[in-house]
Order: sequence, then structure tokens, then C-alpha cells
Amino acid sequence: MVLRPPVEPMLAQARDQLPAPGPLPGQPVFQPKFDGYRALVFTPCPAPGPVQIQSRRGILIQSRFPDLAAAAGHLPDGLVLDGEVVVWSREQLSFEALQRRSASSGGAARRLAEEIPAHFIVFDALQADGRELLREPYVHRRTLLEELFTRLRLAAPWTLCPETSDVRTAQEWLTSWTEVPGVEGLVIKGGKQRYLPGVRGWYKIRRRDTTEAIVGAITGTLRRPQAALLGRYDQDGVLRLVARTTPLHSEAARRLTDHLTAAERGHPWEGVRFTTSWGSRTPLDVVLIEPELVAEIYVDTAQDRGVWRHPVRFVRLREDMAPGDVAAFGEGAVTAAG
Repeated sequence: MVLRPPVEPMLAQARDQLPAPGPLPGQPVFQPKFDGYRALVFTPCPAPGPVQIQSRRGILIQSRFPDLAAAAGHLPDGLVLDGEVVVWSREQLSFEALQRRSASSGGAARRLAEEIPAHFIVFDALQADGRELLREPYVHRRTLLEELFTRLRLAAPWTLCPETSDVRTAQEWLTSWTEVPGVEGLVIKGGKQRYLPGVRGWYKIRRRDTTEAIVGAITGTLRRPQAALLGRYDQDGVLRLVARTTPLHSEAARRLTDHLTAAERGHPWEGVRFTTSWGSRTPLDVVLIEPELVAEIYVDTAQDRGVWRHPVRFVRLREDMAPGDVAAFGEGAVTAAG
């Protein structure tokens, strides 16, 4: 069977720490988790034909990344690569630049391809020479990828994702590599795993640090808060939204309830429109809170202009801290959580 888009990519389930070798089939393999756009690259099979690039959700996006499509035209026919589209800016990965690329088309896409070229970090092969590889164990697919990179001497925009089977090395990557913006954590695979489209058969671990932010609003009610919206003051003294928590556990909600005070007129977020998630346009109903409570939170490394894109985890209220003690808007986490 020849693979054609759309093909659901295999996914990962979140874990808080490096797992024991047992749960995965075969020896665990650790790879850096990059903060980009998941994509599959299809070279024509049978040739001739167009290169196709598919997003995680099955949308064809080769018109948005004409530079990658052109580069893929030099790859062997009948190849399907799984990986992450990223954009480098000022010696670091830039999600903001990647967003500009993904939203472009036509002449704008071609211009941006020259100004901020995209790169593709390859971490799996689903097909080679027109032969589907989904049932092959991961170690065989990896060997094929390494041989492909060596034989063709592939270079930018193609990068072979680093990997290790050494747990100590993986732990070092989790603590040191994630200091670089755009590297979020680790993905763990089993050496004998087949590729299972749409299944969360891998593990992912994001580096999380603790930091503080100011509770500016909640969802739910004062008696039953469901999540908290958090802010930090910028240099002009304006409270800026920086994060939203995951749903509060019952005990955390009870502790928060005892301290919440409904905002009076003049709250800095009065009239602000909130949405249900980062990048969404769906409105979110919130209750504004007097911005006097400081929350300690777990955060990951995925920030965009001072805002954490993923929901953060509420740890506790910092009753020993005042809002003025919280780091300013744009500053990152302060305490490594391992």
C-alpha cells in the first residue's frame, strides 16, 4: 500500500518524568522535543508528481512552505518523512516566525521563504521507495533514515533528529538543551515499536520550572473556581496576561476560594476580551479578581512574546509574596524543577 495524505501522525502522551524501560516495547530511545509544527513530507509515488506536505491535522501546506517543497523535490521518490517544521531566528528557534510562515501564501510565502527559511527536523520514516514501513520496528526505520542522510549527504533544510538510548544523557538534554528557546523537552519511543497513526504510543516530557504570576481572573465562580488567568506587570505598570492554568484540582480550588475577592471598578483587565485557548477566537467568560494574590506555577519553555502558550499548572498560593515581588512581564521561570 502506498501512503498518501492525509495520514494521521503517531502521537505522544504526557509524562512527568523519565519512564522506566518496561512500558515501551524494546529499548527506550530519547529524542529532543522541538517547538515547531508537526508535518509529514510526501515525495511523489509514482513519479512524476508534486511534493506534498501535510500538517498534523491533515491539511496540505506545501504552498505555505515553498522552500521545503522545492528541497523535497531532490529527495528520492516514494518517501514519507515525519518531523517538525521549525524556523531559526537570531540563533534560536522562533515560533513567532514560524507562525508568519504558516499563515502566508502566494507571493508573501515566497518572500518569507527567502527572508526566514524553514527547516525540517526528521525523526521518522513512514515509507521508502514506495514501500510502507508502518509495521517495521522503530530501530529499522531509524537505520533507514541514517542511511538516507549519509547516502545523500543531506544538509539544510534537512536535519536528522538527535537521539540517545542512555538515560543519563537524556536527563542532561532535558535540563541543558531546554535552555535553548524552542527545545521543550523529550520524546521517548520504544526501539521495537511500530508506527501507529493517531495513537498516543510514545511518551513526551516537557521541562517544567516553577515561577510566580498574579491571579487576575478566574473561570467558574468565586465559590467554585475552575481555572485561573495569570498576569505580570510590564515596565509601564500594565498588568499583562501571561498564562492560564489547567483545571484546578478540588483542593487547590478550595484553597484559592478562601482568598478570592471580586474586582472593583477599574480592574486593569476591565473590557478585555479573553479566548478559550492560545490562538483561539472563541470568547471565554471570566470573573475578574482583585490582582493581589500571587500564585506559584509550573511552566514549560514554550513562550511567545512573554506569554506561555500551553496551560500552566497551579502549585500553591504564595502568601509570602506581594504582586510587586513577581518578575516583570517578559521574564521567564526562575527555579528549575528538574
